[in-house]
Amino acid sequence: MKGDSFPQILDRVAIAAIVILSLVTIILLAGGDKSIPRVRNFSWDNQTISSLDRAFTLTFNRPMNPDSVENNLQIDPPLPGKMSWAGQRMAYTLLYPAPYGTTYRLKLSGARDRFTEPDDTDHYIDPFERDFQSRDRVMLYLGSEEGERGRLILYNFTQDRKTILTPSDMTVMDFQMYPDGDRILFSAIDRDRGRRGLTESQIYTVTTGLDFADDSPDSAGRIQRILDNRTYQNLQFSLAPDGTTIVAQRARRDRPGSDFGLWVIRDGKAPERFPTEPGGEFAIAPNSKELAMAQGQGVALLSIEPGMEGKEPLEFFPQYGRVMGFTQDGRAAVMVRFNTDYTRSMVVVPNIGEPREILRTSGSILDAEFDPTGRYIYALVTELLEADEYIEQPYILALDLETQDSKELVRFERSPMDLSMSLAPDGQALLFDRLTITSSAEGPDLPLTQSGGAIEDSELWILFPLVDSQGELTRPQPEQLPLDGFNPKWLP
Repeated sequence: MKGDSFPQILDRVAIAAIVILSLVTIILLAGGDKSIPRVRNFSWDNQTISSLDRAFTLTFNRPMNPDSVENNLQIDPPLPGKMSWAGQRMAYTLLYPAPYGTTYRLKLSGARDRFTEPDDTDHYIDPFERDFQSRDRVMLYLGSEEGERGRLILYNFTQDRKTILTPSDMTVMDFQMYPDGDRILFSAIDRDRGRRGLTESQIYTVTTGLDFADDSPDSAGRIQRILDNRTYQNLQFSLAPDGTTIVAQRARRDRPGSDFGLWVIRDGKAPERFPTEPGGEFAIAPNSKELAMAQGQGVALLSIEPGMEGKEPLEFFPQYGRVMGFTQDGRAAVMVRFNTDYTRSMVVVPNIGEPREILRTSGSILDAEFDPTGRYIYALVTELLEADEYIEQPYILALDLETQDSKELVRFERSPMDLSMSLAPDGQALLFDRLTITSSAEGPDLPLTQSGGAIEDSELWILFPLVDSQGELTRPQPEQLPLDGFNPKWLP
């Protein structure tokens, strides 16, 4: 009998347990789980973000009431954006990049979960506060003051600090920035050679002392040579946006006409010849896998992926002569078309859809950059004043691709064409220079432009802010910076 009763007792215990658990489940479903909701994870917690960081996520410990989160989430200073949900995770996508040089505080209190009634304040979310910051606002330029002439200089606006990166025996000709801000790729000649050394540039990297992705960056000013000039002249070069690939145009010193073309350097490996027909100006696309190059009667799009190189272009854009820039997402490019009436057109060429002319000028198109949202293009162009002597007057223009309006921001007096402008990565500020060029100066005393002109005087200027808090164009007054130099560029 005892053996038969033991299983019966177990059955009763099991049935009782099932009944109790069922009752608890019913109670919980009816009344809801009254534990306090919390933020489990904030993806930008104590992070330094760039203009490429356009969305953060908040992960909660339970399903939330979306309206209560949206109504109570605060970011100081404000960053307009929109929310989307996937289960217990909320994504907040910025409408515009976070302005650089700013520390932000995110706060969330007063939000409730999906099961809590609005008047049940005892079960509102555990208040949450965290900080994050955007990158410092940093520019680079070539110096023109005594002791700084032709040297690469970094100026940190956020910290009000200037750092000279290259030694006095180098004259820097051109430079581009690595995406993490830790290094600069640049070409330079020996200062003592002056104009005679313009065809003898070598390509180097130099550390900036900054690295927004690393808490312990290298010290500033450490130089490493990438390409020498013993056998080949180094002409133009381009650095991939992800920093992994360098493309350089080179010509053999003893027979430049018969051995002229592109070389590719990947991840610090030895340079390799790139199998394509010779061409003109080129730029690497935002995906870092394709190269747009003026070739023949148009612009060719070539693959630079390992194993994918070839002479046949992926795509060919006839009638265009230059690629000026790409949108941040790579969905469109701005190109220059040379017209039969001797005018030039600026054309937006999308991946999908028809090209659209946005500007036609009798002068030149020197530069053009998309803002981070892809809505605006800032262009440095010229107007032909006197056709007989071909005198051009440069000006800077902002074009709104949504409204098709344009605003002239700066007009220069009669000026050389060796001008530069640079749009800040957050789309808030524009740097440009004003130059006085002399053709009579010789030797190493004066810095040189890329075309070999000796710079007698140079000034750095800024336009800020370019857009308001809602992302609409403003008309800021130009301000001269207390720095003398030329060819200014913003760090990414």
